[in-house]
Amino acid sequence: MAPQTYETTPTRFVEANGIRYAYRSMGKESGIPLVFLIHFRGTLDNWDPAVVNGLAKDRPVILFDNAGVARSGGQTPDNVAQMARHALAVIQALGLRQIDLLGLSVGGFVAQQVTLDRPDLVRRVILVGTGPQGGEGFSPFSPEVEAVAEREKSTPENILFLFFAPTQTSQAAGRAFLGRLGERKEDREPPSTIQVRDAQLAAIHAWGKPQGERYAYLREIKQPVLVVNGNHDIMIPTINSYILAQHLPDAQLILYPDSGHGSLFQYPELFVEHASLFLRG
Repeated sequence: MAPQTYETTPTRFVEANGIRYAYRSMGKESGIPLVFLIHFRGTLDNWDPAVVNGLAKDRPVILFDNAGVARSGGQTPDNVAQMARHALAVIQALGLRQIDLLGLSVGGFVAQQVTLDRPDLVRRVILVGTGPQGGEGFSPFSPEVEAVAEREKSTPENILFLFFAPTQTSQAAGRAFLGRLGERKEDREPPSTIQVRDAQLAAIHAWGKPQGERYAYLREIKQPVLVVNGNHDIMIPTINSYILAQHLPDAQLILYPDSGHGSLFQYPELFVEHASLFLRG
């Protein structure tokens, strides 16, 4: 039998605390699973097949939709702490005892919180296009970003604006990424609802407000962390990646040129190589 890929692996469901969550698993059966945490308004179908399949060559990979997203039950929380509790419920229901995390955008906030809540569970963390609690420039977003983020539907044009730099090369890479998103033909997810949009926006803005000693909590994350971003992120401004790398005790930083919030989708092969090297230790 050919191994399952992002395009072919079936969507499965697991129940925890009375909520039914949608998830997909693929890759090797042995090794430490890499759990993916998706971006604002994203579903199982918003990951780049090139990234997922590339990373699944060497390890188990698990994707899931948090509460209220697509075919997962419940309501999407309006705060990161509850999102992390849902993520931990899924991880526990799947019987995972040690994991690596890859968090993108708001998924990176959740990855930080999961690591703080269960440091015994998490081995290594990859944070992409994300920032620290109380970070710079996303509570609120800039007026231009806020206007696009609040639109009723997430369109290809919105993704090109928010996730890629305003250059010909980056926009061309964005269109190639959008093409790859269509490679899964069946068993696809419904788009996120207005409730998901509003709750996640509230969670992002709350996470971005400084509380107490700024960035002090990052010292508690002892795991090795790989911080990745584009050099022109307009959603979670790139300065936040520097802040993460400066304040996390064991972090390394990669910034990709001519790219934005979705830098891993612009440079999928390079990102897979860098992430794999990091995960191998």
